[in-house]
Amino acid sequence: MSDPVSGRAGVPEGVSPDAATTWPPRELIDSFLGSFDFSAVAEDAHVDPEDARHFRDVLGRFASGVTVVTAMTSAGPVGMTCQSFSSVSLEPPLVMFLPARTSRAWPVIRTAGHFTVNLLAHDQEALSNQFAAKGVDKYAGVTWEPASATGAPRLAGALAWIDCTIHAVHEAGDHYVVIGRVQAMEHGKSDLPLLFFRSAYHRLAE
Repeated sequence: MSDPVSGRAGVPEGVSPDAATTWPPRELIDSFLGSFDFSAVAEDAHVDPEDARHFRDVLGRFASGVTVVTAMTSAGPVGMTCQSFSSVSLEPPLVMFLPARTSRAWPVIRTAGHFTVNLLAHDQEALSNQFAAKGVDKYAGVTWEPASATGAPRLAGALAWIDCTIHAVHEAGDHYVVIGRVQAMEHGKSDLPLLFFRSAYHRLAE
């Protein structure tokens, strides 16, 4: 039986034959669950391949929304797709997201000192894939405007925008826990979110 996360040929039991069309880039999956190579684990590694697979399988049952975290730098706008996002506190208003240690965008966002969380709508699957891909112009063809509070890009068509300054950063295994202090927020026109469940995109029934 093949593994949909690994991208091997074949379709696992219980998954529709065309399921692969909804699978996002490996980078997006790894950003939440970590990057594991099931075919070979270094002798000094402390991750058992079967434990890693079980971790993925169980955590993949948690359905979530999908976000693109953006920032503005002196070299231009940056951004990354991120599944692991949550509210933290109402007073003071805090949110968090968890970039992987291997993220190329996160060090730049940290230096900028601010970010905007763009909550993606149901029809922004392609946008999620674009910001999760490596070696591409992530803003090619993307319509956006700068947030008044931070200047970070607010992507057109999103469900909502949450503009933040970085409040605190904590190390957590192979990820960072980034706490943002909310400076401004606004919702868009769409009410239908883009969802992520069992390593695939999904949509709510209208």
